[in-house]
Amino acid sequence: MSEGNKTLVIEFVLTGLTERPWLQVLLFLMFLVVYLITMVGNLGLMILIWKDAHLHTPMYLFLGGLAFADACTSTSVTPRMLVNFLDKTAMISLAECITQFYFFASSATTEYFLLVVMAYDRYVAICNPLLYLVVMSKKLCTQLISISYAIGFLHPLIHVSLLLRLTFCRSNIIHYFYCEILQLFKISCNDPSINALMIFIFAAFIQISTLMTIIISYTRVLFDILKKKSEGRSKAFSTCSAHLLSVSLYYGTLIFMYVRPASGLTDDQDKMYSLFYTIIIPLLNPFIYSLRNKEVVGALRRVAKK
Repeated sequence: MSEGNKTLVIEFVLTGLTERPWLQVLLFLMFLVVYLITMVGNLGLMILIWKDAHLHTPMYLFLGGLAFADACTSTSVTPRMLVNFLDKTAMISLAECITQFYFFASSATTEYFLLVVMAYDRYVAICNPLLYLVVMSKKLCTQLISISYAIGFLHPLIHVSLLLRLTFCRSNIIHYFYCEILQLFKISCNDPSINALMIFIFAAFIQISTLMTIIISYTRVLFDILKKKSEGRSKAFSTCSAHLLSVSLYYGTLIFMYVRPASGLTDDQDKMYSLFYTIIIPLLNPFIYSLRNKEVVGALRRVAKK
């Protein structure tokens, strides 16, 4: 398709993680296993929460919502990456590219707000335990999860609508393993400055506002924990540790990726950190929240005995 002397690109080639032929099959097998474990871990956790009545509490309701978001994040990126490992000539259309970006950005945005909701849940549980079941009613929990997903679905529409104004003619090669929006800007015929500015404004607002809310919640929680006796203190810390580890991994990766000098990382290093954010964290989260959680382990044993 051409416009004047310019050939407009409507299909792209994703170069993937590496162009070394001898690594393709090995990486395919490795990430296939990672993807299967991710899906079994997250969907299994959702089914366990649904099946076991002991887990029908606000904390696990939010955890189920987070597990679904993680499954969506992994599914938006990994299957296409697996195809590219086996067929380097496989093309991805502009519509497919934009769709992949939309679903990835939706699940990632949703996760930000679910982590905030989970921090608020821990704040109420530890600082106001007697009012916990009154404040965190089933109706409020459903509303908080619904709002998180609604923001997640609506936010990327802004960037998709701006992306549709761009045309691509410089190259049909995207040097990445998924349709990362900043990589699309690099091959745009038009000036993507407005798009990049909107990405920066919304990303900064969402990341800073959600992180600050989590920090404020846990600051209040910390002060309240320090007032408790040693036994209560240990129990309170154990209920927060998994969430704090998940938050640290999620935001730590983002901060390391974006708050650094432009020349700080090579392209391969940049891919590795993106890989951690898009694939490894969804793999780790169900294990972070489950392995040392006596209630989840107990629920798994009860379901297994049925």
